[in-house]
Amino acid sequence: MKALLSGNEAVARGAYEIGVNIASAYPGTPSTEILENIAKYKEIYCTWSTNEKTAFDFCSGASFGGARVLVAMKHVGLNVAADPFFSVSHIGATGGFIVVTCDDPGMHSSQNEQDNRHYARAAKVPLLEPSSSQEAKDFVKIGIKISEEFDTPVLLRLTTRISHSKGLVHLTQRKSHTPVGYTKEFSRRVLLPLNARKRHEFVEERLKKLKEFSEKFEYNWIEDGDSAVGVVTSGVAYNYVKEVFPTAKVLKLSMSYPFPSDLAREFLVGLKRIYIVEENDPFIEEHIRALGFNVIGKERIPLVGELDASKVAQSLGLAKRDDKRSVDHIPSRPPVLCPGCPHTGVFYVLSKLKLVTTGDIGCYTLGGLPPLNSIDTCVSMGSGIGNALGLEKALGESMAKRLVAVLGDSTFFHTGIPPLIDILYNKGMTTVLILDNRTTAMTGHQHHPGTGKTLMGESTSVVDLVKLCKGLGIRHTYLVDPYDLKETERIIKREVQRQAPSVVIARRECVLLTKRRAPPLSIDPQKCTGCRLCLRLGCPAITVSEKQANIEELLCTACGLCAQICPQDAIA
Repeated sequence: MKALLSGNEAVARGAYEIGVNIASAYPGTPSTEILENIAKYKEIYCTWSTNEKTAFDFCSGASFGGARVLVAMKHVGLNVAADPFFSVSHIGATGGFIVVTCDDPGMHSSQNEQDNRHYARAAKVPLLEPSSSQEAKDFVKIGIKISEEFDTPVLLRLTTRISHSKGLVHLTQRKSHTPVGYTKEFSRRVLLPLNARKRHEFVEERLKKLKEFSEKFEYNWIEDGDSAVGVVTSGVAYNYVKEVFPTAKVLKLSMSYPFPSDLAREFLVGLKRIYIVEENDPFIEEHIRALGFNVIGKERIPLVGELDASKVAQSLGLAKRDDKRSVDHIPSRPPVLCPGCPHTGVFYVLSKLKLVTTGDIGCYTLGGLPPLNSIDTCVSMGSGIGNALGLEKALGESMAKRLVAVLGDSTFFHTGIPPLIDILYNKGMTTVLILDNRTTAMTGHQHHPGTGKTLMGESTSVVDLVKLCKGLGIRHTYLVDPYDLKETERIIKREVQRQAPSVVIARRECVLLTKRRAPPLSIDPQKCTGCRLCLRLGCPAITVSEKQANIEELLCTACGLCAQICPQDAIA
């Protein structure tokens, strides 16, 4: 039987077919749908974890008991999980252990486009790169077998285009796996220096065996052509190569680390021209240059951004740009907060008060764009609070009294609690705003510890943010309704002046989830003067034409924010 699956759906199917017992993740585009689809297979126990490290630790613990496990995350998520990732490379995998990283070339939804193939080399674990949905499914199954045979976690690297594009996938039945159980192994799992030194020797010996395996790996293959041109490629770039170089000889690498240098040398000898086509960093190129071959790689192939067949052809001079098809002249349309988004009111107030705002990762980061212009920094998950404390300590009380840190509820659970403790412990006075919209909104409304539901749909305990913050010692913790602009402004204005740490929780359900559908607002043309103050909200439902404001009824959610700021009372 065959099915049309995305790469993420195919990974989930592969986990099901090979008998994975446990899976976990923290949602992050482009990896989110992996766990959402695994949750459809009731044979697999799966969870949303509070962050990628806790997800990794959960899965490694299950692997210690002989369970087959899969942990998934976007590329920057592996930064969060890097500490246990390196250690588990030394410990090994009692049960098969797949670590899925979904890289984001072009930064469609990320703050950087790091190339996580380097993690495989740094941690000395095998790396698999699928070029299709079928391979995405197959490589989960192959990866589990490699993991158990060589006693190692396996890094499976997808990219955005593989994660989200669809292809036909051949489906097979599940082969169930029963965990072998836990056996105490002090010298292996307790990484005291004495044990870790011996495990490092194990890692180096394992790497030699993995290299021998990579040289003969059936998915590292050579495709003969009728030209003296050779192309080495991997992952999604293989598809572009087949389109641009239909007659060239191709070395397709699916297990690109440990690098199969003997296979590469066999392929490269005698070729007059060699191209290396890969997205992001010159990972393969560096290995081939180390073998002594002159190649054409990143001096021509773009180092930055996502590739496609046209970019490959143009960069190598095999095609000219068709200016008639260029879309450069089309005006850009930056993303905006949704009509009625509860975050809008908070950012309007912050803009009005001209506060310095250290932000974080989430849909609320859009508050940094015009016309709100209310986010000054965005570094990584949980960084906003630490950044605020650093600014306070560097510039003193005058900065602290015009400074707030902003993050969402899911992000607060992810990595916001430790830096909040830092503020208290180090006698800071920073005000922290938690935008609690009762979900992980940016990645598609996943549950978290504050929603009362697990990934598998079970009811569970709800972490109360007010009690949590007060329990940490933040006495000045307050709950506000972000749709009430006057009260929100009053509380924030008061708290930034307080010479003690404080937390303001702006709580309203994400407008895309709410069942409240009040009649849309409208503008009285007799009262509207065209002052354009309502545009400062940045609400997509509001436009101005011929000095007259208008509200699009199909977009309006009747949140009432515009009515609160209209000086003419023209909105009702």
